[in-house]
Amino acid sequence: MDRPLPRPTRPLRQLPAVEETSAGGVIVDVHEGMARIAIIARRNRAGRVEWCLPKGHIEPGETLEQTAAREVAEETGIIGIVLTTLGTIDYWFSTSNRRVHKRVHHYLLEATGGELGVEGDPDHEAIDAAWFPLDSVHTRLTFPNERRIAQAAWHRLAGSP
Repeated sequence: MDRPLPRPTRPLRQLPAVEETSAGGVIVDVHEGMARIAIIARRNRAGRVEWCLPKGHIEPGETLEQTAAREVAEETGIIGIVLTTLGTIDYWFSTSNRRVHKRVHHYLLEATGGELGVEGDPDHEAIDAAWFPLDSVHTRLTFPNERRIAQAAWHRLAGSP
């Protein structure tokens, strides 16, 4: 027989929810006839290394496209121009004092200069940056939703729908 679950002895604390918007992207460079993208490594809260696409918060007065170009340059050292949108990732996560609903807008950028490195990251979140072939970067990216964005970049560059 099913019994009702016991009620908690103290009420559950409801964390306040906040909205956050970020932008970043896939910066592409053609090297020796192959498309490659710059991705970054960072440590998560548990200390594990995650490889991900560069992204960050919007500064006052910036457009999403300006944020994407700035964040990519800060976190990878590579300067680029925005070509097109690739999609938005939408997810929730919690900190000790709030729940965060985050939307990250991703863009395809063409590399125009700079030098690969993380020294320009003002938040010091990126611990490494590396070039990976666009057609196989999915084997390195940690998060499935970012692998989907990289795949969208591949399709855009290959002229696929």
